[in-house]
Amino acid sequence: MSTPRQELLQLLAQKSFRLGEFKLSSGGTSDYYIDCRTTTLDARGAQLVGQVFLEEMRAQGWHADAIGGLTMGADPIVVAVAVTSGTLHGFLVRKAEKQHGTGQRIEGFREKGARVVIVDDVCTTGSSTVQAIEAAREFGFKVVGAMCLVEREEAHGRPNVEKAAAPAPFISVFTASDVRREHLAQHAHSTSRSTP
Repeated sequence: MSTPRQELLQLLAQKSFRLGEFKLSSGGTSDYYIDCRTTTLDARGAQLVGQVFLEEMRAQGWHADAIGGLTMGADPIVVAVAVTSGTLHGFLVRKAEKQHGTGQRIEGFREKGARVVIVDDVCTTGSSTVQAIEAAREFGFKVVGAMCLVEREEAHGRPNVEKAAAPAPFISVFTASDVRREHLAQHAHSTSRSTP
């Protein structure tokens, strides 16, 4: 019987990982692409994300009041973890302040001084996570940790987030190498089954 973490990795490898030639938002190119939303917005994927993120937060000893991140990669993760926990509140960080209404950048939970965890789906350069950390602190939240579902292991991604998050730690649930290995293993398995 596989653990929620193993099942989530299998789902990411099956639904979210593609090999080929892709242009990244950072401007670079890559021989693979990971679209975590096809997993985080999947019914079973959302359940697993909620479980795995909560387990990891407990293992890290992060006692948080809320979880949030930059829209839109963080959105399904925030909802999944909040619903699964039954106690953690959720908030979303807009990319820019609203130009109408209250003009706020933080949506949802808004209690100054609250302990929060910043989440993201994929960390490449780390800029989304860094923006969310800065906005959360600017609002008055105390960031106790930052985590992403998949870290692409780019040269500057982890150092950028670690610097912004400090003294709070930054962790990734999986690396792109983990997902690639699982993807290739699944492909090899399906190929061997279809060979007479």
